[in-house]
Amino acid sequence: MNIPKQEYPRPSFVRDRGWINLNGEWQFEIDHSDTGKERNFQNRETLSSKILVPYCPESTLSGIGYTDFMKAVWYKRDFDVPADWNKGKILFHIDACDYRTEVWVNGKSVGTHVGGYTPFAFDITDVVKYGEANTVVVYAFDDARDPLQPTGKQDTVYQNIHYCWYYTRTTGIWQTVWLEYVPDIYIDKVKMTPDVDNSLLKVRVTANTCVNASKVIAETFYEGKPMGKTEAVIDGKYVDFDINIEELYLWNPRDAKLYDIVFTLGEDKVTSYFAMRKVAIKGYAIEINDVPIFQRLVLDQGYCGEGVYTAPSSEYYEREIRWALEAGFNGARMHEKIFEPYYLYWADKLGYMLWGEYANYHWDCSRPEALYHMLPEWLEAVERDYNHPSIVGWCPVNEGTDFRIARTYIFLYDVTRAIDPMRPIIDTSGWIHAKTDVYDSHDYSGMPDFGKHYESLNTGEGPAYISMGWGRVPAIPYEEQPYMVSEFGAAAVNIMTHEPTEEEFEKFYKTFKEHVDVLLDNKKMCGFCYCQWCDSAIHECNGFITEDRRKKYDFARTYEIMNRKAYIEK
Repeated sequence: MNIPKQEYPRPSFVRDRGWINLNGEWQFEIDHSDTGKERNFQNRETLSSKILVPYCPESTLSGIGYTDFMKAVWYKRDFDVPADWNKGKILFHIDACDYRTEVWVNGKSVGTHVGGYTPFAFDITDVVKYGEANTVVVYAFDDARDPLQPTGKQDTVYQNIHYCWYYTRTTGIWQTVWLEYVPDIYIDKVKMTPDVDNSLLKVRVTANTCVNASKVIAETFYEGKPMGKTEAVIDGKYVDFDINIEELYLWNPRDAKLYDIVFTLGEDKVTSYFAMRKVAIKGYAIEINDVPIFQRLVLDQGYCGEGVYTAPSSEYYEREIRWALEAGFNGARMHEKIFEPYYLYWADKLGYMLWGEYANYHWDCSRPEALYHMLPEWLEAVERDYNHPSIVGWCPVNEGTDFRIARTYIFLYDVTRAIDPMRPIIDTSGWIHAKTDVYDSHDYSGMPDFGKHYESLNTGEGPAYISMGWGRVPAIPYEEQPYMVSEFGAAAVNIMTHEPTEEEFEKFYKTFKEHVDVLLDNKKMCGFCYCQWCDSAIHECNGFITEDRRKKYDFARTYEIMNRKAYIEK
């Protein structure tokens, strides 16, 4: 059987006790009317077609390639559980399924999940049969036209026309499905916060259930050498403790020093990694380990060609990030999508800074019930990605449109800050602000207006430029925070429709340099984000690479343009 994405699905939380990859061929059926439950699809012998999981049915890699709206979809397959898995618990994982999911195992419903971007797992121990075939059925409801359902850049019109806010939809399963064998008492999650100044790692270990005086052991290593060990006792659901790090090696952009860590709770053992890295704002700069690092970001939409939302392998993301570093960028905005874990894994390993965002586009946050649909999944995303050193900031909303709902933006800022005390937060990127650590704008005006917009910011003679976006006004004025132009464009070269001339390429380099020079020379600017990393068909041809993953520009030239100035002066 063809099993795509065979790598262990959770690279920052590895348990080698036992797991089974359930990717591959599944039975599949589109349920346009969302009447499958009434028609007893959960107990059907067969569904009408086949699909290659974990690719969404809109993708060509799935074998379906159906790009019209699908109100609901159904999946079914058999799986075996080893006979010797009968001394613990069995968890059924789906790492992402868009949007509202229910799972049946051997005809019994085992759980539901709402949200299209975050992982979930159900305990199926009581319903499986050992050493023989079991049947799983997955149902996913997805209404991309519902203004309360966050969809990111997924298209809300039929044509999939690929303008800047209309990308191919993703319905149903789009990340790995797998089984995991765990002890009865196991480590559910770990939160790790580095304290660089005191050479400490602050840790919270949470068990799957309340336990009575159980010992947790945490052992740290750097390149195989022991770096510190701590034992603590869980008496309840979780325990907090510190680990003294004996030798300090700092994670920095493009110099990614990582420690390994092993957690043991009874029979359970989990391997992870962490970095000693702090992020802080000082003056007009964002500092990494007390050094001002100018954020040379690129906007990454997270679309993967024939796989739509889903990359074909871990190595795919390694190549993407290595190319971005080669081009001169030192990080990315993970734009309007919660990315697959291996993207963050390679960013951690390669020293590539990331800003985490939510997929809020087409989500009507002006309605009072909107937070009910967004907040739980945003909190799941922040919790999932908290331990990644590559994450240097959060932005729950992109391009908030209305100062009258400023309380919503303030609330999202405060909730994110309650979870994460260390990283900068942009409340809503680009147009308006209500409460933010970094002030930003989106500016596609082009030269010479682009240069003029930031003259008064640089001299201190006037307010910062504010991009109004559809004529809205800012909720709060600029208050001397670090400033970032978190979206800007330059002359694009489209190589998908014709063979560009040398003059077209030279125009791009000239225009790109003019924009970058304005930003690098502004003393209050902490960074920029160029739009974008990858073309989308022929409508957005402003990428550094094409949709089919070919380099468009001379990366040595773009690197030189962006890296003529190493740091922001203090």
